[in-house]
Amino acid sequence: MLAPMGLKAHSNRQAKSTPHFGDAVRSEFALLIGWGTIAIFFGTGSRLVEIIAHPIALTAVFVWLFAVILWSAISVVRHADGLAIKLGEPYGTLILTLSAISIQVVMISTAMLHGANNPTLGRDAIFAVIMIALNGFVGLCLLIGGLRYREQYYNLQGVNSYLNVIMTLAVVGLVVPNFTTSTSGPTFSTEQEVFLIVMSLLLYAIFLLIQTMRHRRYFMESKAAVAANSGHHPVQVYSTGFHAGMLLLYLIMVILLAEKFAIPLDNSIEHFGLPQAFGGAIIAALVLAPEGIGAVEATLRNQLQRSINILFGSVLATIGLTISAVLTIGLITKRPVTLGVQGGNLPLLLLTLAVSVVTFTSRKTNVLQGCIHLLLFGVFVLLIFAP
Repeated sequence: MLAPMGLKAHSNRQAKSTPHFGDAVRSEFALLIGWGTIAIFFGTGSRLVEIIAHPIALTAVFVWLFAVILWSAISVVRHADGLAIKLGEPYGTLILTLSAISIQVVMISTAMLHGANNPTLGRDAIFAVIMIALNGFVGLCLLIGGLRYREQYYNLQGVNSYLNVIMTLAVVGLVVPNFTTSTSGPTFSTEQEVFLIVMSLLLYAIFLLIQTMRHRRYFMESKAAVAANSGHHPVQVYSTGFHAGMLLLYLIMVILLAEKFAIPLDNSIEHFGLPQAFGGAIIAALVLAPEGIGAVEATLRNQLQRSINILFGSVLATIGLTISAVLTIGLITKRPVTLGVQGGNLPLLLLTLAVSVVTFTSRKTNVLQGCIHLLLFGVFVLLIFAP
């Protein structure tokens, strides 16, 4: 009698834990909307995205593409979370980071190659990613984590590894150009650009080796946090192949939409007379939105290490890979690329790096640290419109 009852209970649990195919299809409605949007915009050529004479139409196209890309990007992070559960950390967050960076590179590349040359677009987008991630989302995570749990804990060795590489690449790539004398202005010479490309890619590759193989434990959640959240997954988990295939489909879709979105973004900045830095901030916010959502959700589950892996990994990949991509595009197309951060943004960048080091000097965080980072994010937004 006991055996059949136990078998029945096991079958019920298995039925509850096994997702239905119909539920999986319904949850991918964004895929239909996204590919439908792609069909419309690619079917009409450049007529929709090149609307400049009608401000209302230009705004509508901008909002339409922004909303569809954001929805699709959130779906990317959902499937990356599924892979993170199936494969374990830090592979899940690494997949998410590389997916988001590929979107960012495509958007910046398209915007750089469209219309009038904007040599500061890449720099503005990279700087915006640093400010939004290290100040905006890190501050928000520390604030809500402190309010909910008073103190949260993380792996000190992993954070130090992130910060060491981030500080090195940020200063060499965004500060040193202001002080070189081979060229006029905050730019690098061709030899310096080639050196920075090779150094950035090599250093990022070494970091990935450390993160995924030699010292993987530095970037893993504590055993207590894993035990507390076991069985409580934020997404419905399917097979590895399903999540990998859907992530690839969404990623291709977002890249195609991003190619179209960069054109009305550039046109909107020129037509409405917005600051050039605003374009970089929009690209950064769009790319970081799904990662920020994932980081906040992880913080609410008291998984601060996963939040750090997502946000710091985004910043590191942005500096290491996006700078290399921007410089490579500049070398191939013979377009000048301005990298040096100037004006009030220069001390803000250095202050952000210094505050990040101070924030993560111990193994726990609190509300005060979150408020400080949010204050620096407010300064960043102010300097966009009142430099």
